[in-house]
Amino acid sequence: MNCNRCHAADTKVIESREVAGGKSIRRRRMCSECTHRFTTYERIERPQLIVVKKNDVRELFNRDKLLAGLYQACEKTSVTSLQLEQLVSDIESRLYEMGDSEVQSSHIGRLVMEHLSRLNEVAYVRFASVYRRFRDIESFEKELTDMRKKKQSSPSKS
Repeated sequence: MNCNRCHAADTKVIESREVAGGKSIRRRRMCSECTHRFTTYERIERPQLIVVKKNDVRELFNRDKLLAGLYQACEKTSVTSLQLEQLVSDIESRLYEMGDSEVQSSHIGRLVMEHLSRLNEVAYVRFASVYRRFRDIESFEKELTDMRKKKQSSPSKS
């Protein structure tokens, strides 16, 4: 693995641990040349999933694109990178478990919303505002009201 700062080929693993329920390995690496530290993830390569968008355009599932959107939704919240990696891995696993080579983008959106609602309310609302494309304040308020009702009806975690 080349260093992402100086591009030297000699890097060493200084820590490894399983993440995503053993489906990935997180490795902390250090460059022998410039001592820069960085993280890599190792995952099993699976057949490609095709995402069918709302306009019927098809594109390859891109975990990094999903992760980037989640990072944006979780900006300035308490959600960690490790939690986001776990969330994306969980969603990816569920998509592969379906056994279909094509998946609707709306299904991915619902899975993300389901996970984010449990993880962080602010991130959930941010993601929902983009995913649901709120046209006005009323639709946004309705989403917040629905979220409050779900929170009140769910059993306490303490």
